[in-house]
Amino acid sequence: MEADDFLTGQVILVDKPLQWSSFQAVNKLKYLLKRRFDLPKKFKIGHAGTLDPLASGLLIVCTGKFTKQITAIQAQAKEYTGTFCIGATTPSYDLETEIDAQFDIDHISEQTIEAARLQFLGEIDQIPPVFSAIKKDGKRLYEHARAGEMVEIASRKTTIYEFEFTRIALPELDFRVVCSKGTYIRSLAYDFGKALSSGAHLTSLRRTKIGAYAVDNALTIPDFEAKWKVLDA
Repeated sequence: MEADDFLTGQVILVDKPLQWSSFQAVNKLKYLLKRRFDLPKKFKIGHAGTLDPLASGLLIVCTGKFTKQITAIQAQAKEYTGTFCIGATTPSYDLETEIDAQFDIDHISEQTIEAARLQFLGEIDQIPPVFSAIKKDGKRLYEHARAGEMVEIASRKTTIYEFEFTRIALPELDFRVVCSKGTYIRSLAYDFGKALSSGAHLTSLRRTKIGAYAVDNALTIPDFEAKWKVLDA
Protein backbone atom coordinates (compact mmCIF):
# COMPACT_ATOMS: atom_id res chain seq x y z
CA MET A 1 0.00 0.00 0.00
CA GLU A 2 0.94 3.63 -0.52
CA ALA A 3 0.17 6.82 1.40
CA ASP A 4 -2.74 7.63 -0.92
CA ASP A 5 -4.43 4.34 -0.01
CA PHE A 6 -4.68 5.37 3.64
CA LEU A 7 -5.68 8.94 2.78
CA THR A 8 -8.41 7.71 0.44
CA GLY A 9 -9.53 5.32 3.16
CA GLN A 10 -8.90 1.92 4.68
CA VAL A 11 -10.68 -0.27 7.22
CA ILE A 12 -8.10 -1.86 9.52
CA LEU A 13 -9.02 -4.73 11.86
CA VAL A 14 -7.07 -4.70 15.11
CA ASP A 15 -7.01 -7.36 17.82
CA LYS A 16 -6.76 -4.97 20.78
CA PRO A 17 -4.72 -6.35 23.68
CA LEU A 18 -5.75 -6.33 27.32
CA GLN A 19 -4.82 -3.25 29.36
CA TRP A 20 -4.72 -1.05 26.25
CA SER A 21 -7.35 1.63 25.80
CA SER A 22 -8.93 1.97 22.36
CA PHE A 23 -7.37 5.44 22.20
CA GLN A 24 -3.90 3.97 22.77
CA ALA A 25 -4.39 1.38 20.02
CA VAL A 26 -5.50 4.00 17.49
CA ASN A 27 -2.64 6.30 18.44
CA LYS A 28 -0.14 3.46 17.98
CA LEU A 29 -1.44 2.71 14.48
CA LYS A 30 -1.44 6.41 13.64
CA TYR A 31 2.20 6.66 14.70
CA LEU A 32 3.20 3.59 12.68
CA LEU A 33 1.35 4.75 9.56
CA LYS A 34 2.64 8.31 9.69
CA ARG A 35 6.19 7.07 10.25
CA ARG A 36 6.11 4.57 7.41
CA PHE A 37 4.17 6.56 4.80
CA ASP A 38 5.04 10.13 5.76
CA LEU A 39 1.40 11.06 6.16
CA PRO A 40 0.32 14.64 6.93
CA LYS A 41 -0.09 15.87 10.50
CA LYS A 42 -3.88 16.09 10.16
CA PHE A 43 -4.22 12.55 8.80
CA LYS A 44 -7.68 11.27 9.76
CA ILE A 45 -7.98 8.06 11.77
CA GLY A 46 -10.54 6.79 14.28
CA HIS A 47 -12.16 3.67 15.70
CA ALA A 48 -15.71 2.32 15.33
CA GLY A 49 -16.69 1.40 18.89
CA THR A 50 -14.72 1.65 22.11
CA LEU A 51 -13.38 -1.41 23.92
CA ASP A 52 -12.57 -1.03 27.62
CA PRO A 53 -8.95 -1.61 28.69
CA LEU A 54 -10.08 -4.81 30.48
CA ALA A 55 -11.51 -6.19 27.22
CA SER A 56 -9.63 -7.58 24.24
CA GLY A 57 -10.61 -8.29 20.69
CA LEU A 58 -11.92 -6.61 17.58
CA LEU A 59 -11.33 -2.89 17.20
CA ILE A 60 -12.19 -1.48 13.78
CA VAL A 61 -9.99 1.44 12.76
CA CYS A 62 -10.91 3.64 9.79
CA THR A 63 -8.54 5.99 7.99
CA GLY A 64 -8.92 8.92 5.63
CA LYS A 65 -12.29 9.33 3.96
CA PHE A 66 -13.44 5.99 5.41
CA THR A 67 -13.78 7.69 8.81
CA LYS A 68 -17.20 8.77 7.48
CA GLN A 69 -18.24 5.10 7.76
CA ILE A 70 -17.62 4.92 11.51
CA THR A 71 -21.20 5.70 12.52
CA ALA A 72 -22.61 3.02 10.21
CA ILE A 73 -20.12 0.41 11.42
CA GLN A 74 -20.85 1.22 15.08
CA ALA A 75 -24.56 0.63 14.47
CA GLN A 76 -24.03 -3.03 13.50
CA ALA A 77 -24.61 -5.98 15.82
CA LYS A 78 -21.66 -7.06 17.96
CA GLU A 79 -20.57 -10.47 19.23
CA TYR A 80 -18.75 -10.98 22.52
CA THR A 81 -17.41 -13.93 24.47
CA GLY A 82 -16.28 -13.93 28.07
CA THR A 83 -16.90 -15.08 31.63
CA PHE A 84 -19.31 -14.17 34.41
CA CYS A 85 -18.35 -14.90 38.01
CA ILE A 86 -21.50 -15.77 39.95
CA GLY A 87 -21.86 -15.05 43.67
CA ALA A 88 -20.13 -11.68 43.96
CA THR A 89 -20.54 -8.12 42.71
CA THR A 90 -18.22 -5.15 42.22
CA PRO A 91 -19.16 -1.44 41.91
CA SER A 92 -17.90 -1.37 38.30
CA TYR A 93 -19.56 -4.73 37.46
CA ASP A 94 -16.13 -6.03 36.37
CA LEU A 95 -12.57 -6.36 37.71
CA GLU A 96 -11.80 -2.64 37.67
CA THR A 97 -12.98 -2.46 41.29
CA GLU A 98 -12.87 -4.82 44.27
CA ILE A 99 -15.69 -7.15 45.33
CA ASP A 100 -18.22 -5.27 47.46
CA ALA A 101 -20.77 -8.02 48.19
CA GLN A 102 -20.96 -11.82 48.15
CA PHE A 103 -24.02 -14.04 47.66
CA ASP A 104 -25.06 -17.65 48.03
CA ILE A 105 -24.94 -19.82 44.88
CA ASP A 106 -26.01 -23.18 46.37
CA HIS A 107 -29.50 -22.80 44.94
CA ILE A 108 -28.25 -22.29 41.37
CA SER A 109 -28.53 -25.16 38.88
CA GLU A 110 -28.36 -25.55 35.11
CA GLN A 111 -32.15 -25.26 35.11
CA THR A 112 -32.18 -21.94 36.96
CA ILE A 113 -29.38 -20.65 34.72
CA GLU A 114 -31.40 -21.56 31.61
CA ALA A 115 -34.56 -19.93 32.99
CA ALA A 116 -32.62 -16.74 33.72
CA ARG A 117 -30.93 -16.77 30.31
CA LEU A 118 -34.28 -16.73 28.52
CA GLN A 119 -35.24 -13.53 30.34
CA PHE A 120 -32.51 -11.63 28.50
CA LEU A 121 -33.34 -12.55 24.90
CA GLY A 122 -34.90 -9.85 22.75
CA GLU A 123 -35.37 -6.20 23.68
CA ILE A 124 -34.51 -5.43 27.30
CA ASP A 125 -34.17 -2.40 29.56
CA GLN A 126 -30.60 -1.95 30.74
CA ILE A 127 -29.01 0.55 33.13
CA PRO A 128 -25.42 1.41 32.10
CA PRO A 129 -22.69 0.89 34.71
CA VAL A 130 -21.87 3.86 36.91
CA PHE A 131 -18.24 3.24 35.89
CA SER A 132 -18.80 4.16 32.22
CA ALA A 133 -17.95 7.04 29.90
CA ILE A 134 -21.54 8.27 29.50
CA LYS A 135 -21.87 11.95 30.37
CA LYS A 136 -24.13 13.18 33.18
CA ASP A 137 -24.21 16.83 34.26
CA GLY A 138 -21.16 17.57 32.13
CA LYS A 139 -19.00 14.81 33.62
CA ARG A 140 -18.34 11.19 32.72
CA LEU A 141 -20.20 8.73 34.95
CA TYR A 142 -16.91 7.18 36.08
CA GLU A 143 -15.78 10.62 37.28
CA HIS A 144 -18.88 10.87 39.46
CA ALA A 145 -18.30 7.31 40.71
CA ARG A 146 -14.64 7.84 41.57
CA ALA A 147 -15.58 11.02 43.44
CA GLY A 148 -18.14 9.07 45.47
CA GLU A 149 -21.04 11.05 43.99
CA MET A 150 -24.44 9.39 43.63
CA VAL A 151 -26.11 9.97 40.25
CA GLU A 152 -29.37 8.73 38.78
CA ILE A 153 -28.86 6.76 35.56
CA ALA A 154 -31.75 6.26 33.17
CA SER A 155 -32.32 2.82 31.68
CA ARG A 156 -31.91 2.25 27.94
CA LYS A 157 -33.45 -0.11 25.44
CA THR A 158 -31.06 -2.66 23.99
CA THR A 159 -31.48 -5.93 22.14
CA ILE A 160 -29.89 -9.31 22.84
CA TYR A 161 -30.12 -11.34 19.62
CA GLU A 162 -28.26 -14.42 20.85
CA PHE A 163 -27.17 -15.45 24.35
CA GLU A 164 -25.69 -18.82 25.24
CA PHE A 165 -23.41 -20.36 27.84
CA THR A 166 -20.52 -22.39 26.45
CA ARG A 167 -19.22 -23.59 29.83
CA ILE A 168 -20.95 -23.93 33.19
CA ALA A 169 -18.51 -24.46 36.05
CA LEU A 170 -19.89 -22.47 38.96
CA PRO A 171 -19.00 -19.91 40.03
CA GLU A 172 -17.88 -19.33 36.43
CA LEU A 173 -20.11 -19.14 33.36
CA ASP A 174 -18.53 -18.73 29.93
CA PHE A 175 -20.84 -17.02 27.46
CA ARG A 176 -21.36 -15.85 23.89
CA VAL A 177 -23.61 -12.85 23.22
CA VAL A 178 -24.75 -11.12 20.02
CA CYS A 179 -26.26 -7.74 20.82
CA SER A 180 -27.19 -4.33 19.49
CA LYS A 181 -25.21 -1.13 19.71
CA GLY A 182 -25.06 0.36 23.19
CA THR A 183 -25.26 -2.91 25.11
CA TYR A 184 -23.09 -3.08 28.23
CA ILE A 185 -21.94 -6.64 28.86
CA ARG A 186 -20.93 -5.60 32.39
CA SER A 187 -24.53 -4.61 33.07
CA LEU A 188 -25.70 -7.88 31.55
CA ALA A 189 -23.48 -9.74 34.04
CA TYR A 190 -24.81 -7.73 36.97
CA ASP A 191 -28.44 -8.13 35.92
CA PHE A 192 -27.97 -11.84 35.26
CA GLY A 193 -26.72 -12.30 38.80
CA LYS A 194 -29.86 -10.59 40.13
CA ALA A 195 -32.03 -12.84 37.94
CA LEU A 196 -30.41 -15.80 39.69
CA SER A 197 -31.27 -14.29 43.11
CA SER A 198 -27.54 -13.91 43.62
CA GLY A 199 -24.89 -11.57 42.26
CA ALA A 200 -22.41 -11.60 39.38
CA HIS A 201 -19.66 -9.60 37.73
CA LEU A 202 -17.71 -9.77 34.48
CA THR A 203 -14.22 -11.28 34.73
CA SER A 204 -13.23 -11.48 31.05
CA LEU A 205 -14.51 -10.02 27.79
CA ARG A 206 -13.51 -10.37 24.17
CA ARG A 207 -15.22 -8.77 21.18
CA THR A 208 -15.22 -11.25 18.33
CA LYS A 209 -17.40 -9.62 15.66
CA ILE A 210 -18.92 -6.32 14.52
CA GLY A 211 -21.34 -7.00 11.69
CA ALA A 212 -19.46 -9.05 9.09
CA TYR A 213 -16.05 -8.06 10.49
CA ALA A 214 -14.40 -10.76 12.62
CA VAL A 215 -11.45 -10.76 14.99
CA ASP A 216 -10.17 -13.89 13.22
CA ASN A 217 -9.19 -11.55 10.36
CA ALA A 218 -7.58 -8.95 12.63
CA LEU A 219 -3.91 -8.33 13.34
CA THR A 220 -2.35 -7.69 16.75
CA ILE A 221 -0.32 -4.57 17.50
CA PRO A 222 2.95 -6.59 17.31
CA ASP A 223 1.77 -7.88 13.89
CA PHE A 224 1.46 -4.31 12.64
CA GLU A 225 4.81 -3.34 14.14
CA ALA A 226 6.53 -6.30 12.45
CA LYS A 227 4.76 -5.67 9.15
CA TRP A 228 5.70 -2.02 8.91
CA LYS A 229 9.16 -2.60 10.34
CA VAL A 230 9.85 -4.96 7.41
CA LEU A 231 8.61 -2.30 5.00
CA ASP A 232 10.99 0.21 6.58
CA ALA A 233 14.00 -1.99 5.95
